[in-house]
Amino acid sequence: MQSLQGQLLIASPHLPDPNFLRTVVLMVQHDEEGALGLVLTRPTELTMAAMWREIAGEEIADENLVFLGGPVQGPLMAIHSHAPCQEIEILPGVYFSSDKENIEKLVREDHEPKRIFIGYSGWGEQQLEAEMEAGGWLLLPAEAAHVFTTDVERLWKDVTGKIGADIMRSTLHLKGMPTDPTMN
Repeated sequence: MQSLQGQLLIASPHLPDPNFLRTVVLMVQHDEEGALGLVLTRPTELTMAAMWREIAGEEIADENLVFLGGPVQGPLMAIHSHAPCQEIEILPGVYFSSDKENIEKLVREDHEPKRIFIGYSGWGEQQLEAEMEAGGWLLLPAEAAHVFTTDVERLWKDVTGKIGADIMRSTLHLKGMPTDPTMN
């Protein structure tokens, strides 16, 4: 089995789980025991400042939104670009942290870019593979630009469009294709 770490899981219309309707999940870990990912397309209405005031009783000036990483409850988790706080390097220059000290440092020292998540997406042994085999997920290699985009509303559309264009290029044996084929 090849690890899906560093890949984007894009929910296909065949995925019956409403928790993942039109979502893009960054795969943080994947091995024979299961998988962990974070949804990149579910910002909450909770700001970092409000969350930190509630959790730590401290005032910070960060008005970025906290993201819902998935339906499974867990500790705060972060995806960031600050190497000294890394626990896992997901892809070059993009790191994962869930350790309390690392999260505190990321928030208090205002390291950007970062995303803070409540909840995560988790799959047991062979569960994700079964969902993929059933056509529930599409795959695309992640890029830092996907992870830290400020336009999360467009992310699902953009990555599904890229997958469609890649399929057309390979099926039709094209070397290049315009971003908008109607302009051809």
